[in-house]
Amino acid sequence: MKPNQTTFKTILNKYGIAIVLLAMILFLSIVKPNFRTWDNLLNILTQTSIYGILSLGMTIVIISKGIDLSVGSILALSAVVATSLGQTSGAANKVYPNLPELPIIVPILAALLVGMIAGAINGSLIAYTGIPAFIATLGMTTIARGATYLYTNGRPISTLIPQFKFIGQGRFLGIPMPGWIYIVMITIMWILLSQTRFGKRAYAIGGNINAAQVSGVNVKGTLVWIYTLMGLLCGVAAIVSSGRMVSAQPGLATGYELTAIASTTIGGTSHSGGIGTIGGAVIGALVLSVMRNGMTLMGVHSYWQQIVEGLVIILSVIFDMRKNARKS
Repeated sequence: MKPNQTTFKTILNKYGIAIVLLAMILFLSIVKPNFRTWDNLLNILTQTSIYGILSLGMTIVIISKGIDLSVGSILALSAVVATSLGQTSGAANKVYPNLPELPIIVPILAALLVGMIAGAINGSLIAYTGIPAFIATLGMTTIARGATYLYTNGRPISTLIPQFKFIGQGRFLGIPMPGWIYIVMITIMWILLSQTRFGKRAYAIGGNINAAQVSGVNVKGTLVWIYTLMGLLCGVAAIVSSGRMVSAQPGLATGYELTAIASTTIGGTSHSGGIGTIGGAVIGALVLSVMRNGMTLMGVHSYWQQIVEGLVIILSVIFDMRKNARKS
């Protein structure tokens, strides 16, 4: 093989999805000039934030050769618990009628705690019982969704304190708050995955779990923390989602787990384990958002949008499988 061909394939393998994203942005900017307006770009950032946050945690889960199908249900449960503690004193249908207005930190901590508990249960089941991640998290999907409906009696929770609205709809330095929260989460997760022992252990477990055990990695403990972290990010996404809608309902975030997995997969995280980056997850989430936004601006029906997204996911997995086959 010629050196130039080798270099081209190396660049394509490493930066292919980023090139696709840039090509999409360039194409849409030419075809639909309103795509490149500042307001639309901020809208894309805001739309990306919720499932983008979920995809950050899903990246580490899939790197460890796992999967989490429960993130949408955990997000919903975290959201209804948080909003029930964040209603105004004069709210109708108040979940806790005698509860005074609480500072925003209380519902935030409640959402994070609920998410972490659910995630820790997932991790413990996977690590200590040997149940496949697919089955354990599928069970949690049903449990968390059922608990959400029980907690709310099937009704939405609304009339929240103003701080909720600021988190979801406010701006700082002209940038929407969900965008800032997403950026902060990206930074934290990048440091955690690439600069800490925890991240190295996640890669080791996904690459070869037996070799990781032999080398002294606490596999079971690490798996519990990986899924606990996923739950924590569900709590963060729950606060952002509740703030955007200034409410929460039991059917919230249905199917979000599929979008998070899609973002991670498109971003190059291998379902074979041991391969993936936070940067890839961010680019994957942006590809989905830009694609959805562009198709909406072009008048493509939402049904066709779903078909296109499905094809993109399938092609991403095929590309990943072929790339790994060449390496092996």
